Amino acid sequence: MSFFGKIKDAIFGKKAQAAPAAPAPTTAAAPSALTPVAPQPVSEVDVEAILSGLAAKSDQKLNWRTSIVDLMKLLGLDSSLTERKGLAQELGYTGALDGSAEMNIWLHKQVMRELAANGGKVPAELLD
Repeated sequence: MSFFGKIKDAIFGKKAQAAPAAPAPTTAAAPSALTPVAPQPVSEVDVEAILSGLAAKSDQKLNWRTSIVDLMKLLGLDSSLTERKGLAQELGYTGALDGSAEMNIWLHKQVMRELAANGGKVPAELLD
């Protein structure tokens, strides 16, 4: 499983992997190749609510809003440099893979952007 996939699954749950099938039409013939098909609405997952809920239950005070390490810990994931390097490579980080503040800040912002791009409702201040 991908590094980002682990984060996404921890927040969205495993059911997010398979999109529900659209119901078959009960009347009329099947649409022709020229008939446009309306996209199915995607329900957003409230990322902030889920993470805030997990933080409220945690024995540790974790700053998941700004720290990639704390975010990963909150989700019960390995937050080691090795894991963060893998995540950085997967998400396209081009800087030094040294665990620097620059790398970690970039990772946190990119994870939040990816969550938003994959159906997550993420507050704008976490996307900047």
